[in-house]
Amino acid sequence: MSVMYATQPLQPLLAQEFNITIIEASQFTAIILFFLAVAPIIYGYILEKVDAKKMLINASFILLITNIFLGLSKTYEFFLFFRFCEALVIPAILTSLMSILANIDKENVKFNMSIYVAGTVFGGLVGRIFSGFIATNLSYEYVFYSLSLAIFISIILIKKLEFDGEANIIKPKFSDVLNILKDRRFMVIYFVMFFVFFVFSGVLNVLPFRAKELEEGLSEFKIALLYVGYGMGVVVSLTSKRIVKFFQGEINTILFAVIFYIFTIAFLQIENILQLFMLLFLVCIGMFTTHTVSTQLANSMKASQKSLTSGMYLTFYYLGGASGSIVPSYIYKAFGWNIMLYVFIVLLLLVSFVVFFNRKLFKI
Repeated sequence: MSVMYATQPLQPLLAQEFNITIIEASQFTAIILFFLAVAPIIYGYILEKVDAKKMLINASFILLITNIFLGLSKTYEFFLFFRFCEALVIPAILTSLMSILANIDKENVKFNMSIYVAGTVFGGLVGRIFSGFIATNLSYEYVFYSLSLAIFISIILIKKLEFDGEANIIKPKFSDVLNILKDRRFMVIYFVMFFVFFVFSGVLNVLPFRAKELEEGLSEFKIALLYVGYGMGVVVSLTSKRIVKFFQGEINTILFAVIFYIFTIAFLQIENILQLFMLLFLVCIGMFTTHTVSTQLANSMKASQKSLTSGMYLTFYYLGGASGSIVPSYIYKAFGWNIMLYVFIVLLLLVSFVVFFNRKLFKI
């Protein structure tokens, strides 16, 4: 996750380095999110059976090599090619990790998965902050070399892991997918998370350019610090039960979280960097509350086919993220930050209406 999001605070710097637009720079994150969306479908048909530990080691080794080449890349085309290579292997790494965690300690699966979710959020936070720090104090090339070193240490640790099992790869049938989509409850959850992550990705992807617009001499490290609020995802994931209890149910929690999310997005129009930094904590609370509770709800609605419903949830979620990493860049370039926020507010209002008018579907 650090590899995946390390380029975000660097996007204005990379745009300048490669002489590219904000739209082209946004592709460095979008391409990985897109492959995370389609991976559950593609991998299921390509890989029948695969050793989870071997896949994790091999995919991690490829990631180590690609990061070295990212640091050596001097053109946009080469840089994007190696990000494409990373997009192919990151879903394999996440699939392997989840398979190992689900089987290595079956008595504590829920606890292990909650730590896994917190770990992915923490990885995204660390990747952004350290990339900004390293780029400011050394150069952006060392961001990728340091990630290669971290992956090398990870591979050594993985080799010491005692595990012998296959990765849980979904091979979805079209009829099964249709049956799930016929259930309006799943359609509501998938609709919600597509647009919630679309908006979140849009804000975080355009944020470095907005920061430079407000304060031209802002360093990459100061831009990276704007993402500290992302750490609220760890807090929310570990306190979600209490949040749901307070709002008296999952669907009520999702509705209140989306409404809270709308207000925080609206206030992002401010032109003060410090206030923007503080507001992003609230934006992250709204997004991660919606995401965490929606995940729990989607996984509890159908006793059978949990792997498929979870895989489809991730597909809609990451498709929203991939779209949100590209489309808002066009809006920002053509019309500016505030118009982009108005578009987000309209989309989130639509989401809140869909949740409100379908809330009775979730009553047991």
